[in-house]
Amino acid sequence: MLGGEGTLTMSRRNLAYAIAAVAAAGALATLVLLDSGGGATGRPAAPLPREVLVPPRATLATLRGRPAAINFWASWCEPCREEAAGFERLARRLHARASLVGVDWEDDRGAALGFIHRFGWTFPVLRAPRGSDGGRYGVIGLPTTLVLDPAGRVAAILRGPQSAADLARALGVG
Repeated sequence: MLGGEGTLTMSRRNLAYAIAAVAAAGALATLVLLDSGGGATGRPAAPLPREVLVPPRATLATLRGRPAAINFWASWCEPCREEAAGFERLARRLHARASLVGVDWEDDRGAALGFIHRFGWTFPVLRAPRGSDGGRYGVIGLPTTLVLDPAGRVAAILRGPQSAADLARALGVG
């Protein structure tokens, strides 16, 4: 009986260790997802997608020297539609003080072009095709906007729809 009881106690102890290990691994995985690559504040931004929907092609090199906002959106995203209307006016007001770049996220190309046309966007817009790695940019939902400092480091991650005034303030120009 003592051996059976000792085994039972050992199994409970091992189970407790296993639960603690799984919880720790889950917490670590969550931190990695929320704080990975280009999405972690203070770190250099991840390279931008290459496909251009509205020229010119924006790269991290072309954005350096002034603050920049990189807005991740999709045509099917209702909150993205809410914030889209003011972005063209903001882009025109920024001039050389800051930059705004749109990134269509895992969307149908035709639907993305329709969205751009509907809102009259003329600022640079890139496209991240289906299967892109969201963790590399810190995108865990749409819309997400990364604010970069003049050195190309992520200064802030703005989740959810942003007004043009809020985005101008985040860029330090409003």
